[in-house]
Amino acid sequence: MKIITTEQVQSSLNFAELIPLLKQSFAKPFYMPQRQVHELAPEDSTNHDALAVLPAWNEEVIGNKVFTYFPENAALHKIPGLYSKIMLFRRETGEPLALVDGTSVTYWRTAAISALASQLLSRENSQHLMLFGTGNLAAYLLHAHISVRKLTKITIWGRSASKVQKLINEFSDLYPNISFYTSLEVDQEIPHVDIICCATGAKTPLFNGELVAQGCHVDCLGNHRVDARECDSNTVIKARVFVDSLTNTLNEAGELLMPIEEGVFNANAIVGELADMCKQPEILRQSEEEITLFKSVGTAVSDLVSAYLVYQKVS
Repeated sequence: MKIITTEQVQSSLNFAELIPLLKQSFAKPFYMPQRQVHELAPEDSTNHDALAVLPAWNEEVIGNKVFTYFPENAALHKIPGLYSKIMLFRRETGEPLALVDGTSVTYWRTAAISALASQLLSRENSQHLMLFGTGNLAAYLLHAHISVRKLTKITIWGRSASKVQKLINEFSDLYPNISFYTSLEVDQEIPHVDIICCATGAKTPLFNGELVAQGCHVDCLGNHRVDARECDSNTVIKARVFVDSLTNTLNEAGELLMPIEEGVFNANAIVGELADMCKQPEILRQSEEEITLFKSVGTAVSDLVSAYLVYQKVS
């Protein structure tokens, strides 16, 4: 059984290959039981330490991602708050194949799924992306979205001005044909954006949904708590809504659960899951004017496919 490191993951993956592979994989048969997220101190409402188990399998391989989430690690211990490993087994025999670094795979697959959803739902002539968030995912998301749309302008919002500027400096050098800007006034910027991508730890909405322009595509991927959300109910009401997994989002995503609780949105209004999007092009964007929303909380099958691709390359 191979032990596959972060460095091997980073050297093996690229979005030009990973995004179409994920699209193909979601269009084929796979199995993904509901993931289990266990609060490690359920008696303490202020403690969100957790252990998660995410199984999935397809015709080739079985996978199980296990991760720990300790949000206070950085402040208390100066170490990462998330540790993750993916175990792979051969589908035909159950033979162990590899233990893959799950943290780096998660960055790649999350960004790839975000870009895939945009490729399927955003207008083909989309030029202006607004990214909320400057964390570990930000660079992956920028590379991924640039790979699927001919973007000419990217606005970056973040709580840390230095992190925003660092991204702008780095990506301006990498993509000289794209203009990069710091977000200065969200309410003035949102009406002119073609794609909104949210990857933050925000507990409350990042922007006013009433200001979202016709034809905009909204992607929310940072939140997986029932009591938090990156977009407001107005955004959900205005949009045709898609999700990566019905089971997971309706169990974890405040972006949908809150408007459902408010009585302004019904789960039956969700158009489809990512698998439906990849198999049924007729359900995708219906006009240049409609607003689309993709809510993702992560899927085990995307971990499976991405990790197996790495395994195949290093074997």
